[in-house]
Amino acid sequence: MTKYDPKGIEVKWRKIWEEKRLDVADIAGAKKPFYNLMMYPYPSAEGLHVGNMYAFTAADIYGRFKRLCGFEVFEPIGLDGFGIHSENYALKIGRHPQEHAATTERNFYQQLHKIGAMFDWTRTVETYDPDYYRWTQWLFVKMFKAGLAYRAKAEVNWCPKCKTVLSDEQVIDNQCERCGTAVEKREMEQWFFRITDYAERLLNNLSKLDWSEKIKVAQRNWIGKKEGARIEFQIVAGPAARQPHRGLDTARPDRAPRLASPAFIEVFTTRPDTVLGATFIVLAPDHQLTSEIAKENKVVLDYLKQVKEHKALPGEAQKKKTGVATGVRVVNPLNGKELPVWISDYVLAEAGTGAVMGVPAHDERDYEFARKFELPIVRVVEGGPLPYEGAGIMVDSGKYNGMESQKAAEAILNELREKNLGKKAVTYHLRDWLISRQRYWGPPIPMVNCPKCGWVSVPEEQLPVKLPYIEDYQPEGNGKGPLAKHPEFYKTICPNCGAPAERETDVSDTFLDSSWYELKYPSVGAELSRKGQEKLPWNTGLTKRWLPVDMYTGGAEHAVLHLMYFRFVTMVLHDLGYLDFEEPTKKFFAHGLLIKDGAKMSKSRGNVVNPDEYIERYGADALRLYLMFMGPVESGGDFRDTGMEGMRRWVERMWRVITDQAAAPAVEADPEVDRELNKLILKTGENLETRRYNLVIANLMEFINLVAGKQASQKSVLTREQVGKFVIVLSPLAPYIAEELWTENLENQFSVHQQSWPESDRQKTAPSEAIIAIQVDGKLRGTLEFPLAEAEKERNEAFLREKALELPTVVRAMNGKRIVKTVYISGKILNIVTVS
Repeated sequence: MTKYDPKGIEVKWRKIWEEKRLDVADIAGAKKPFYNLMMYPYPSAEGLHVGNMYAFTAADIYGRFKRLCGFEVFEPIGLDGFGIHSENYALKIGRHPQEHAATTERNFYQQLHKIGAMFDWTRTVETYDPDYYRWTQWLFVKMFKAGLAYRAKAEVNWCPKCKTVLSDEQVIDNQCERCGTAVEKREMEQWFFRITDYAERLLNNLSKLDWSEKIKVAQRNWIGKKEGARIEFQIVAGPAARQPHRGLDTARPDRAPRLASPAFIEVFTTRPDTVLGATFIVLAPDHQLTSEIAKENKVVLDYLKQVKEHKALPGEAQKKKTGVATGVRVVNPLNGKELPVWISDYVLAEAGTGAVMGVPAHDERDYEFARKFELPIVRVVEGGPLPYEGAGIMVDSGKYNGMESQKAAEAILNELREKNLGKKAVTYHLRDWLISRQRYWGPPIPMVNCPKCGWVSVPEEQLPVKLPYIEDYQPEGNGKGPLAKHPEFYKTICPNCGAPAERETDVSDTFLDSSWYELKYPSVGAELSRKGQEKLPWNTGLTKRWLPVDMYTGGAEHAVLHLMYFRFVTMVLHDLGYLDFEEPTKKFFAHGLLIKDGAKMSKSRGNVVNPDEYIERYGADALRLYLMFMGPVESGGDFRDTGMEGMRRWVERMWRVITDQAAAPAVEADPEVDRELNKLILKTGENLETRRYNLVIANLMEFINLVAGKQASQKSVLTREQVGKFVIVLSPLAPYIAEELWTENLENQFSVHQQSWPESDRQKTAPSEAIIAIQVDGKLRGTLEFPLAEAEKERNEAFLREKALELPTVVRAMNGKRIVKTVYISGKILNIVTVS
């Protein structure tokens, strides 16, 4: 037996694998291609952490298994190195982002080489490489020419710490998803992509995707489709009744603002059947009408200031309702009753029209608001206690009384349509993708602003617009990026008319960089195709061969960030005629989150795990096995040093057992071991396909226990062929150990990773005994076990009944009762039915 030396084994095989190009895919000639992609990694500030390795290992095991199953697997890697994540760290340590990127790339790739993944290192892609971001800019130009990129002034999310705007998807609980700082609202002119044009398609396609269900649910909720009606409430001119001032939440102004007449407030509702139950209207604080009201109403102005200062979150607003009456009144379009208009932060401008009709009897939030501010509550649908949100029978609704609410909704909508005050409508929570960033480290947006021609795209033959090296790259928070301080960059001429013009000085969102990278990997180093006279970012033939991605693995936290944009961009490229598929990946698997000693890993807690030290102490294989053994990979796990020690001990024991068996293999197979090995092969194949890696490792441990137990009395337990099968089964999870055992100890031809998955003899995996459950009056009282040789006899009901009545537990349960009949489910259950 040779001593297990992980460092020596791993360094040796890593070098041999790279020399022999073991993991370099035959991109051009693959007959059975399988594209195994893991989510594009941000190059973490301090380098690779164990959470990265957790995700990469989960993906790599699947790719290695598919290769053993006969597929030619392509498993690429690269760095999503542009963007705020890398730039913030560069700012923190005082290193220029370009210099930091070079250092990070070197360190990150050096670490990635050690983890035992079958990366194809000949086709890396880094987003900050001008040869790559040239095509990111090309994509922006295509969006602009297709009318899908536009510039508009809008109220946007602003992170005061990162000093840039954020998309809605990058704001979580009103905080910057990167730094956790509370987000402010600012009105700025920005670039947007019309992802809302694809909302319905993004939603409908989800049912066709073989993706993790939690991701599909998250996307459905973020798209947020609601079907209902838009209804107009006419504003009534004139002052409202004077009310005493009772503080911020209950303040009522003493007069209505002067508004242009006639004017309307448009609301969206999913329940047009409840219009007659509306007792007030509520506007979002940032509704376009509120600023007009605030100009002539100091109480409203003060309320809006306090909402902005307190940055009230939607969740907090639901718990504690705030609001102010405006003095404005509107008319219910069905019954002519006047309703007061309020402003409250429980209504969001981006939801529907930013205005809702308050129907407190049939909406929980409206009910809480009405109770707090003593507003009327009118039931119009019978069916349950208030607030009742279900369907029912109409009441207190005039001519609609007695109708089912669903039918009443249609009838009410018809009436509103005839009055030209309402119509069917669909709304989405999804908003257009805000693409501009007022930072330095990103691809410059390839647009030119001409005083005569307006905004013009940079000609494709002039791409890339290179990001210049500047010393003053720090963001200033004035609404402009650092490039705006450099006329040598932004002063140019208009591509259309030749007049003096200015380049856009914002850079694009890092999520644009990663929205198309899967298309680039197979074409790295290959001749790019052309469409007419236009050069493309990829080789068309290779793209058709390898795309869409067969299996994509990544974190669930990107369900409405990267994954939504990933799908949108693919759909756009399909519609523009560049791709013959509209979804980027056939399957997506979401892995869980890794924590450390019960807490989320973070630098502030000091519990971020660097895998290098564990690889140094225990070996990459032991770390891979431990990471996958912590629990179901889709659920994540809790990294503990005690568990890592335990896994190392098991690896060393497994090494001793298998090297002993390889050194002195058995002449004949032990029947029990042979049966369990066939079971192991069968179960492992099933569990690898479904990503149940923790069960795979548990089964490997059980098998080693069996062999070790038998080895104590008979040294040779496994034949040479059986040892080889075990090593192949082990290889996706522990590739270094498997290669050493296969090539050195068993002296087989290199490499174990080029073998075929062993077949399982299903006859040997069948149970050796038949087990029949015995019940008395439906309650389990015992079991009968029979060797398979007696299978025919055990199927005889009379024989089973005779044997069952000999069981002491059955005798006690009978207790002198008379048997009425027996019910036999062949091969499973015999139930004895009795009467006293």
